[in-house]
Amino acid sequence: MSQPAFDQLEGVIWYNGEFVQWKDAKVHVLSHGLHYASAVFEGQRAYGGVVFKQDEHHERLHESARILGFQLPYSVAELNAACEELIERMGFVDAYVRPIAWRGSEMMGISAQKNRINVAIAAWQWPSYFKPEERMRGIRLDIAEYRRPDPRTAPSKSKAAGLYMICTISKHAAEAKGYADAMMYDWEGYVAEATGANIFFVRDGVLHTPQADRFLNGITRRTVIDLARARGLEVIERRIQPHELATFSECFLTGTAAEVTPVSEIGPYHYQPGQICRDLMQDYMDAVQPKAASAAA
Repeated sequence: MSQPAFDQLEGVIWYNGEFVQWKDAKVHVLSHGLHYASAVFEGQRAYGGVVFKQDEHHERLHESARILGFQLPYSVAELNAACEELIERMGFVDAYVRPIAWRGSEMMGISAQKNRINVAIAAWQWPSYFKPEERMRGIRLDIAEYRRPDPRTAPSKSKAAGLYMICTISKHAAEAKGYADAMMYDWEGYVAEATGANIFFVRDGVLHTPQADRFLNGITRRTVIDLARARGLEVIERRIQPHELATFSECFLTGTAAEVTPVSEIGPYHYQPGQICRDLMQDYMDAVQPKAASAAA
């Protein structure tokens, strides 16, 4: 039985400060966010009823909005409280949580100075971004035709909806060829990231990852770097040339949706998910699980 369309799910959505029925959380067709991509969002996961690094996600949502030239009408604390109540109302323990903010329909045109800033948060149960059987043996990546844009031409440090257009195109093209996802280069031809996740490589026990100043510096990426260093692993953030793809032994992706997902193939290059991948997958899952309260002395 196929899953219902997302607008047909049951439950409630937090919408501009109120909880509304899922089917009633609607946006007008002339909303500026739909026509001109003036929208920012977050992807969060709740484990054991607790959203992992919730403050960081909502702080980034505020910063993304600032970069796009608008201010959210709700504080980080208010967004935190809304998420927590939403998860409780939905009866979820483990869930994916999607806050989004967008310019409304008061003005239609490139300029939208007077448009209302709308904010909504939805939560649903979503397993790993990739099929479990693929994830454990390593997923296959195509090499995308499109490249991540020059930060001088797009708000690369914002989690802005418009930046994901080329990601959708690239992922669809990859899936049509039998791949799970695609790796993207940046505008200068260096390795950048996958369509919705950051990328890491292993060579001689050292982690290498692209310097995150040309695309989003993921919260999961930063978490995994900390976990790797806590294990005593060296992590090098740098520009990675395409020809280096043949020199690495392991590869994996990181992201809220992807968590830590090994990669077995990028185009003509092959990798064997190994001990470092397995260790960091486990370390990450240990980190995201809420810690039990200490027993009373």
